[in-house]
Amino acid sequence: MKTLFIALAASLFAITSSAQNINKPTVVLVHGAWSDVSAWNAVIPLIKAKGIKVMAVNLPGHGNDSTPFTSITLQSYIDAVKNQIGDTKNVILVGHSMAGIVISQVAEEMPSSIHKLVYLAAYLPANGQSLLDIAKTDATSHVGQFLEIDQSAASAGIGKEGAVDIFVADAPKLIQDRFARGVQPDPLVPFASPVTLSEKNFGSIKKVYIHTLNDHAIGYATQQAMVKNTNVESVHTLKSSHSPFITIPDQLAAILISEVH
Repeated sequence: MKTLFIALAASLFAITSSAQNINKPTVVLVHGAWSDVSAWNAVIPLIKAKGIKVMAVNLPGHGNDSTPFTSITLQSYIDAVKNQIGDTKNVILVGHSMAGIVISQVAEEMPSSIHKLVYLAAYLPANGQSLLDIAKTDATSHVGQFLEIDQSAASAGIGKEGAVDIFVADAPKLIQDRFARGVQPDPLVPFASPVTLSEKNFGSIKKVYIHTLNDHAIGYATQQAMVKNTNVESVHTLKSSHSPFITIPDQLAAILISEVH
């Protein structure tokens, strides 16, 4: 009888542990424009060290993906994130910069899978807005000074000198030089594509915003305005340029870890 009781208790413990693991949040990281999945290389190990499951998405046309820019739309990005999430539930979806547009629409299209949206120095749109709509209101952004549009290639580039100023102005020169060499053009069409968001889906999901005070891509005032216009549950602030995952990954990881609850 005692042996049977021990076996039943062990089985119950295994079932309970399995259920707890299933219910643990999964952090899904989405990079921004002029970047790729490698942006998260310094952050991912810090999150994993806390026993948190984490995945990162490489968007079409970025990194090693050779999808032609002429065939890439905002929906291409959205589908890539949704495919990465798959059947995973209780997702904490993190978007940097341009990816704020992407994660907003992903949440609209699969709200039952998303526990929380985290906007890292990201565009936080209202229904019907595109990235370009918001960017036009940002008088302090330096992006416009260095933007190189190629309509025939459906691309938008950033010059090397601009890449340092916009993304990593507070990084050591060695890192700045390495970063500038790696910046590639970005697909143009997603920048002008509006989102379609509803209160029922997107509006029902918890939102977090991580401000970057010394940001030359999305000005701090613009970040504040987007937060003011949206129901954001909590706000964090980093004394950083637009790329804290490069300059202060430990501080960024600590914030992301604190939001896993």
